[in-house]
Amino acid sequence: MRSTSIVLLAALALPGTTLVAQTSQPNHMHALKTVPSYVSAAVKDPARGQNATNDARRKITDIMIFSQVKPGQKVLELIPGSGYFTQVFSDIVGSSGHVYALWPDEYVKVDGDEVAPFEKMVASPHYANVSVLKQPAAQLSVPESVDLVFTSQNYHDYPDKFMGKVDPVAFDKQVFAALKPGGLFVVIDHVAPAGSGMADTDTLHRIDPAIVKQQVESAGFVFDGESNVLRNRNDPHTNKVFDKSIRGHTDQFMYRFRKPG
Repeated sequence: MRSTSIVLLAALALPGTTLVAQTSQPNHMHALKTVPSYVSAAVKDPARGQNATNDARRKITDIMIFSQVKPGQKVLELIPGSGYFTQVFSDIVGSSGHVYALWPDEYVKVDGDEVAPFEKMVASPHYANVSVLKQPAAQLSVPESVDLVFTSQNYHDYPDKFMGKVDPVAFDKQVFAALKPGGLFVVIDHVAPAGSGMADTDTLHRIDPAIVKQQVESAGFVFDGESNVLRNRNDPHTNKVFDKSIRGHTDQFMYRFRKPG
């Protein structure tokens, strides 16, 4: 108890932070998680509209803390969807930072219904620090080196036929090249059965976390941590992620990799 009190007092002395109680997995003792003020403000931004209704389920605050995104940074977000994460990244990095939202050409041709609404959203002056990139899936590039590359629920898409069967390791090497030394690559995706590799990417829209780790590390990255906040042990891993029995509640892994330097 004494050590916890010392941590609490020290944290309270820091300006612009919020303390949130968290339950740790091993011993169920309560730990303290510090939420930077810029994360809290971004999550509470009224401009997020309906996207904010998904926060409890999608763990947006935990994800932003895990991604270590900060004001002034440059972020590359892959296949941004509705802009759920884009809005928060934009608010956190602020006017001195920038967010590049990348839509692969192949993805847009097959599943691009979200592109027009997304472009309309980021055309608002509120998101003046967001740029939209469109390019071939196998030719990832960014106008400047970035601090963070972020992908949620779409790493598994890249090796599929509709995306041109992008080689995952070649893709990871392009991500590596896009990052500044010390930059981070955060991957969130739906869990496939252990040992399945990439067998389920185009059918169940899942991928084995072990193959992701193997591929990304082979591109030169160092594994920098994982989070279990999106894990769901009740997911059998055998249903398509769009199945009504599991949609929105799939077991998801979240890995962070660091470019050395």
